[in-house]
Amino acid sequence: MKVLDIESLQLGKGSHEGPDDGYCVMEAVAFIAGEPWSDSPQCASPVIAAFLRSYNDSVGDDVRQTLKQYIPRLVGTRGSKELEERRALVATDWLVRIHSPAWLRLAGLTAEAAALETLPEITSMAQIPSIRGTIESAAAAAWAADAAAARDAAWAAARDALKPTVTNLQSKVPQLIERMLAVKA
Repeated sequence: MKVLDIESLQLGKGSHEGPDDGYCVMEAVAFIAGEPWSDSPQCASPVIAAFLRSYNDSVGDDVRQTLKQYIPRLVGTRGSKELEERRALVATDWLVRIHSPAWLRLAGLTAEAAALETLPEITSMAQIPSIRGTIESAAAAAWAADAAAARDAAWAAARDALKPTVTNLQSKVPQLIERMLAVKA
């Protein structure tokens, strides 16, 4: 492993030309693993890496720095196809039962949020047909609410209203990452 002063490292948004240009979280993983410069290191779980690339680029600088703790832990996490599928199901479960309900609740769609939250944990693709109706109903309600909100809300007011939900969801991301890292062969 190459040495990188993770404490003083300032993670940046987007891709970078090389170490002198800065690092995103996954570029730092590739660097310390001694791999060619990339935001898709071969040593890391592709499921966790895909999530972290997106998250790295969608959050502010302060939140982005919280990802530094995962840099050394991601080296060597690439697993079998089955392991990566289980990690993808962990992420899917989080999106369906935690992330989506938070946004639905913000839009006043509390019944739809509760319906998603009370779904059983998604651990298998075989479950999808039995929960598909609930997910599609929530999505349809969200689309309808989104159209009404776009007509009725000013952007500044909407942005202020989003802050608590964004902060709440960001506080739950470490739990998701830990759950994906805990999935073992």
